[in-house]
Amino acid sequence: MLREPTVFGPIKTRRLGYSLGINLLPQKGKLCDFDCIYCECGWNADGRDDKVLPTASQVRSALEEKLAQCMLDGTQMDSITFAGDGEPTLHPDFPAIVDDVLTLRDIYYPSAKVSVLSNATRLGDGKVFEALKKVDNPIMKLDAPTDELVSRVNKPNAAYSVAEVVGNLARFEGNFILQTMFLKSRDFDSSSPEVIEGWMDIVRFLKPRQIMAYSIDRPTPQEGLVKFSESQIKKLVQPLLDEGFNIQIKA
Repeated sequence: MLREPTVFGPIKTRRLGYSLGINLLPQKGKLCDFDCIYCECGWNADGRDDKVLPTASQVRSALEEKLAQCMLDGTQMDSITFAGDGEPTLHPDFPAIVDDVLTLRDIYYPSAKVSVLSNATRLGDGKVFEALKKVDNPIMKLDAPTDELVSRVNKPNAAYSVAEVVGNLARFEGNFILQTMFLKSRDFDSSSPEVIEGWMDIVRFLKPRQIMAYSIDRPTPQEGLVKFSESQIKKLVQPLLDEGFNIQIKA
């Protein structure tokens, strides 16, 4: 199980280059409204000992200190990324923290992108949505096209509706990145017609500016998951590639 401090890295990532991470969630726990079978942070039940969230001022202080040191050291930084141990938009001060991060980025690393990895469940909150529109890379997760399929792979622990999430994603008018995990478990298969065809129909409706299609890279809480290769993913999404969609494939 990964457990991260409030600011961590930069580390070389598969999708965002050299990325400095921001963890708005407990440093020794996990806070998420999904309980994904592939989550590198483990099951939610294993991360309940620590429930302390960093304050907005603590995040700003930790980030400024790190950015200043990285600049002095000449450290490469391609992205400042909200990631960490769960869903970052659950932090009650997420919108204000986004503003702080954008301000500090402009001072220390103006060429770096600000990215947010999110499961898109909080887009119905107007302040969260507006904050996500401000960042360079709002990276929104959608692994499956129906509520039943989402329940198998993401296991939401609160009310969840694919239709509602898709409706909220449509408000970006295509100016977002869609992130999708490709894998196979005992009751879920990204390559099955019910998953891939429904997912592609949603992609065609939303027209995201980029799609990040990826597979398992670290140990998973559920055993027996099958990783997809880049060639397997490419074959599955080839119809979208043929239609001109920008798809980044990493496995």
